[in-house]
Amino acid sequence: MSRRVNAARGATLNTISTRFDDLAREADGDWLDSAAEDDLPPFRTEISYETPRTAITRNTSPDLPFDRSINAYRGCEHGCVYCFARPTHAYLGLSPGLDFERKLTVKKIIPELLRKELENPRYQCRPMALGTNTDPYQPVEGKYGTTRKILEILSETNHPVMITTKSARVVRDIDILAPMAERGLAAVMVSVTTLDPETAKTLEPRATAPHRRIAAVKALAEARVPVSVSLAPLIPAINDHEIEAILEAAAKAGADMASMILIRLPHEVSPIFRAWLDAHMPDRAARVMAHIREMRGGKDNEGDFHARFRPQGAYAAMIRARFQAGRRRFGLTRRDVPLRTDLFSPRGKQFSLF
Repeated sequence: MSRRVNAARGATLNTISTRFDDLAREADGDWLDSAAEDDLPPFRTEISYETPRTAITRNTSPDLPFDRSINAYRGCEHGCVYCFARPTHAYLGLSPGLDFERKLTVKKIIPELLRKELENPRYQCRPMALGTNTDPYQPVEGKYGTTRKILEILSETNHPVMITTKSARVVRDIDILAPMAERGLAAVMVSVTTLDPETAKTLEPRATAPHRRIAAVKALAEARVPVSVSLAPLIPAINDHEIEAILEAAAKAGADMASMILIRLPHEVSPIFRAWLDAHMPDRAARVMAHIREMRGGKDNEGDFHARFRPQGAYAAMIRARFQAGRRRFGLTRRDVPLRTDLFSPRGKQFSLF
């Protein structure tokens, strides 16, 4: 069951997935004509609390550069219509559409659980990833500060961390990240999808405005925190014409590395994205989807390991060639920062004195 909604959210639908249950919900919302997250007025966001059994999520995916992560929040208020994490809300009997953006779950006990897991004698230190599912610096972080509490623990224990975010709120934690970076323990990747505020306003309506993300890159670079920029996702006929402009802006701000991901539309993301195209870009909807299907072997999405991050076809090859040429041109060719694991002390700095 679904209802088309004229709201300042990313999704225009609130369809309940039938993959897990047959619940149905309807939703409405408010149009918020702003691209700066801290300037947005209050609106209908529901917060619930979860008591997880563990803080650290493990994965064995052969095409991911990390084997552990922490996700302090379920759902994401940023409302990015393309978000690959939307289907996770279907596990809860909620819609990957508007429910994903407005019905959030906060895991308040994550810091407490994290301390216990790091103190486990069998724990082996490897870089921790934040921002692998939903954004650790989405607006709700301003109230709960769960991500900051996690960073405080990782800093105390000298545990390496890599962060991915599209929020300028990350600069509020430079006081933690800069000393960690000096010890070889921190790196940040800022996602910049577009430099056009009008595109951002509908594509990712409650994420930090593009110019503020570039400013965050500059602030991190000036604090000597290794910072890279991710062009993710690149969407044919929507933002792929901005590749060179984004890379140039990132380099000028002080980034020295860049990566890219072409759009993925797993499970319920595909109909949500198609509905967004119909609502906001009907003149090019067919062309966008034709390019995506060409890159995904005639399908909306390719979910197999490795293939999901390596779309095929002439269009994908052209995008990759332009991106690689832009990286070289603007000096964004640094390899991943080798974060240190040898400094890890499970009981923190006090323990390391003895």
